[in-house]
Amino acid sequence: MVQAKPQLKTFADFLAHAEAADAYYELTHGELVTMPPESDENLYRAMQLYEALKTVVDRRQIRLQGLALAMPGQPKNRYPDLTVLRPEHPDQMRELGQAAITLAMAPPRLVVEVVSPGAENHRRDYLDKRNQYEWRGIPEYWILDPVLGQVTVLALTQQGYEETGFSGDSVVKSAMFPAWGLTAEAMLAL
Repeated sequence: MVQAKPQLKTFADFLAHAEAADAYYELTHGELVTMPPESDENLYRAMQLYEALKTVVDRRQIRLQGLALAMPGQPKNRYPDLTVLRPEHPDQMRELGQAAITLAMAPPRLVVEVVSPGAENHRRDYLDKRNQYEWRGIPEYWILDPVLGQVTVLALTQQGYEETGFSGDSVVKSAMFPAWGLTAEAMLAL
């Protein structure tokens, strides 16, 4: 007997299917695309950033991976390496019954991606995700790039994302988190 593929067209369809999933998937043009597991190095960098962010943000508003973020366009969802939620998000997710931010909810305050080596990963984080996060109205998007040795902060303006790069002992500046004080080098360290 041949088992039919699920017909997934919306983020709600995806969420209903994702509860039973054994891996992370992105919904692209109705198809589930398996996301590769994060490298230990990227996971460690995200965990270090989580610890540092707890000094300027309530820890209940910070999520490490595993948070499905509904997106306009394709794919229909992303799993940022780290997300800073708005104060209302935890209650909304509890009502939803899943770790997910739908398009009906306000966008998160910050998403962070740690770039993995390779041209495809670079393109995805610097172009595809940048465009989707901008369209979604996410106020800040940080890209940690250990290969290039830089942290890029993208701050949303009326004209779109304004990009500022930091490297070495430059203190990374954030309009969203003015008390932030780590250097690019510290954010990229293992």
